[in-house]
Amino acid sequence: MVDLSSIELPADKAERYAEIRRQISGVVGGEPNRIARLASAASLLASGFASRFIWTGFYMVDPENGTGQGADTASELVVGPYQGNLGCLRIPFGKGVCGEAAARRKTVLVRDVHAFPGHITCDSRSQSEIVVPLFDRNGSLAGVLDVDSAELDAFDEIDRHWLEAICAELLVLP
Repeated sequence: MVDLSSIELPADKAERYAEIRRQISGVVGGEPNRIARLASAASLLASGFASRFIWTGFYMVDPENGTGQGADTASELVVGPYQGNLGCLRIPFGKGVCGEAAARRKTVLVRDVHAFPGHITCDSRSQSEIVVPLFDRNGSLAGVLDVDSAELDAFDEIDRHWLEAICAELLVLP
């Protein structure tokens, strides 16, 4: 395994994301285990943006909890691989930023979590948040990537673009 901690990351945010995306692809390429892929991505994103991200991780669709059995009828997310303080264990679709992104199947960018109706406070330091849906090879919702920051207005369209690009590859690579 290559020690990525010694790699100097660019200061420019877009360039930094491009390098982290390259690292993620290099580490998880060919790895068939979903947990290993997501844990590696969470680790690389968290360490690559350690000064900005206080929680970086995944909430996965719980196919056993919903209106029927299977991911297409699921109605709840369960915590998956992450970096940061203890996260919420379960989040219903439509509740909080993660549940809203899961229900809408679209990225939700919140510049001030205190202004978001129904925000779920898992970490009191959180001031802003971005949640990106994660789809499997068949296009079904598999989960969401949740990133929190202790800074207000920490996320923008650059973050959206790169996090969506990373998520688009995480479960479809061989």
